[in-house]
Formats: sequence, structure tokens, C-alpha cells
Amino acid sequence: MIEPKEVIIDEKVFILSKFPAVAGREIVVNYPISGLPKIGDYKRNEEIMLKLMAYVAVPHANGQPLKLSNQVMVDQHVKSWETLGKLEYAMLEYNCSFLQRGRISTFFDDLAQKLPAWTIKMLTDLSVRLSPKEKQP
Repeated sequence: MIEPKEVIIDEKVFILSKFPAVAGREIVVNYPISGLPKIGDYKRNEEIMLKLMAYVAVPHANGQPLKLSNQVMVDQHVKSWETLGKLEYAMLEYNCSFLQRGRISTFFDDLAQKLPAWTIKMLTDLSVRLSPKEKQP
């Protein structure tokens, strides 16, 4: 486990860890996109969630943490889908600096400020391309 960190979610102790570089890239790139309604792919999102959960563990009496490396382990140690959602978000927050300490709100504020300018530029470019240069006979 890379930089393990204990957290309490819904009165249960979990051990979060950092993703290795390549696995982290796959998780961070695919997780949000595969979960979008009407665009995403639930099965792919579930696969990515299980990859993410493989970097979560629970304390064990023998001192060796138990990794939640498969669906059975997740189902045995995570009591509800709501707790699972909180745990997933905690992992993303721990592994993605732009989600830490409220920075996600500034990220979306910045995006909201830039979006109108991007939209106007895109529509202007499309308008120029779609406008005929000469009239049809």
C-alpha cells in the first residue's frame, strides 16, 4: 500500500492508499466518464470501481490489512451502497489533488466562468463553417 491513511466512514475504519501511476491514470480517466447517464457504461464503471477498491483495505486482528480486492470482499466489509459511494469519493479525493480540501468547488467555478467564452467561440467557428459563401442558384 502506498501512503496508507486510515479514515472512518459510517462508523467503520477503512485504510485508503494512493494509486500507482498507471492504475491511477486508468481509474481517474475512466471512472467519471463510464458513470455518466446515457453516455457511460455501467459494467465498465463497476470494473473501474472494483479496481479503485483494490487500493482500500480494512484493519485485521493479525495486523495485516485486508484489501478489498474483489466484489466479495467489498460486499463483506462495506455495509451499503451509500457507504460504498462515500468510500469511492474518499479514494478519489485522496488520490486527486484537484478534489482535495474544497478545491473541487473552485475547479467548477473556474469552469463555469470559462464555459460561456468557449461556447461562443465554438458556435462562432461553426457558424462560419456552416454559412454558405455564395447563394445557391
